[in-house]
Amino acid sequence: METRFRGWTEQAYAVLLELDGDPSQQTRERVRRDREAQVRQPMIGLLSDLADVDSWYEDFAVWRYASTAFWWQNQCAIVRVAPAVEIGFRFSLDGLRVAASWRYASSERIALFRAAVAADASGRALQDLVASLAADGHEVLGDVMSRVPRGYPAAHPRAALLRHRSLVAARVIEAESVRDVRPVYQACERLRPLLTWLAEHTAAAAPA
Repeated sequence: METRFRGWTEQAYAVLLELDGDPSQQTRERVRRDREAQVRQPMIGLLSDLADVDSWYEDFAVWRYASTAFWWQNQCAIVRVAPAVEIGFRFSLDGLRVAASWRYASSERIALFRAAVAADASGRALQDLVASLAADGHEVLGDVMSRVPRGYPAAHPRAALLRHRSLVAARVIEAESVRDVRPVYQACERLRPLLTWLAEHTAAAAPA
């Protein structure tokens, strides 16, 4: 199978260095064409190769540019898994960040998440998945309430997870390690059990 992605070149880093800090509109326009060729197009190639490896990754989008400097300094993309559940990619001077994300969920889906966390079997499964990813070097974060939500005991064994209104597990892959799709696919597959849990327990039809 012919692949498209060969990693990001030194020219990609040179473009991002020019965009570092608070780049002017003139600077952005001057490097737009180079950024498209050296930064964004490789991301499209990477996501295309990922979809070729496994059709589970076919529903992807690669962002273009926006008015704020962040979107010029970071090339972002996603693979959609289920409503509010996705894999996020962000290439920058720091490397390639790969994240399993459950965000921007409706109140009904947050209620589904909490019910699944509180239930013994599904809750223990999520707790084990999150603990395993954290032990493996992933940063686990999200929008976390200061207290356990109403209706659940403060001393619940999974109180910390019940407080989440979003959940993200992320790690950065050094760009030197990303010369083809294989390390990215491995990073995504490491996150797949968490994504599957989130899709199964939060993307079901909202309760009536």
